[in-house]
Amino acid sequence: MITLFFAPLILLATGIITSIWALFLLYITSGLGMAGIGMGVMHDAIHGSYSKNKKINKLLSYTFNLIGANATVWKIQHNILHHTYTNIDHADDDLNAPFFLRFSPNAKYYWVHQFQHIYIWFFYSISTVSWITTKDFVRLKRYRNMGFLDKKNEYNKELISMVVWKTLYYVYALILPMIMVPQSWGIILLAFLSMHFVTGLLVSIVFQIAHIMPSNEFPLPNENGMMKEDWYGHQFATTTNFSPNSKLLFWLIGGLNYQVEHHVLPDVCHVHYKNITKIVADTAKEFGIPYHVKKSLLHAISDHIKMLRWLGKKQTGANINTMVP
Repeated sequence: MITLFFAPLILLATGIITSIWALFLLYITSGLGMAGIGMGVMHDAIHGSYSKNKKINKLLSYTFNLIGANATVWKIQHNILHHTYTNIDHADDDLNAPFFLRFSPNAKYYWVHQFQHIYIWFFYSISTVSWITTKDFVRLKRYRNMGFLDKKNEYNKELISMVVWKTLYYVYALILPMIMVPQSWGIILLAFLSMHFVTGLLVSIVFQIAHIMPSNEFPLPNENGMMKEDWYGHQFATTTNFSPNSKLLFWLIGGLNYQVEHHVLPDVCHVHYKNITKIVADTAKEFGIPYHVKKSLLHAISDHIKMLRWLGKKQTGANINTMVP
């Protein structure tokens, strides 16, 4: 995945590429590698499941910084907030979205949401563009205000580190090609954005169809701040697998078509998911816990669209299993 991302960019930096079509092809190929690094390398590393050696995990977590994002922000957003409070409104940061997107039946409704199943694909596509420009900075500040990054000068050090890493990324991924490739800057910028469109769409689809689905629940705590289910039951109820028989998809997205296995055993490397899926499914059946799985990626996307359409209606409630066909 690292080679798939860097090899096209190195080729562009040599200046031997002159064709517009080759320019776009190389950037798009790099986009697949970028998605692969995000889902198949850094994801395991930041969970501490890539290796038993903590130093190796720490080293490989920086691959996220190399693709323009930030490992520290991701660890708080994903490991802490998403995996602890999956599908809980105002706690799972993956549900937090601009006002024109609604990912939970417990979120505030606006009339524009009735069209979100149409325009959301554009915002999925530009999600990593937002990530490498503004979102990391916004979240870093918000997480500091939430009580994270509370060590002396930790926030300032992370902010400086973020600026340095992102500058490095822009230098080799955009500025060097602009200098070396004999095409207009506008064309090169468009090709660079096409790389992010591929990455953003792929990453967004994978993570969204795992949780924003008709079969999944969106529970809320009671008046005492307690959840109905224990943590394991909660993960089963809020997570969905998809396309379990696709070896290509498994390789490309770092095994994240087995989201249930990942959520109940986040410290297990993704290469083992296929081997433990029967154990996880049988255990769920034994204890009467739901085990959600969609037979294909297209089936999962179709159900995700149904969910987005339902969320676009002025209906509320945490249990929507009987409300979406």
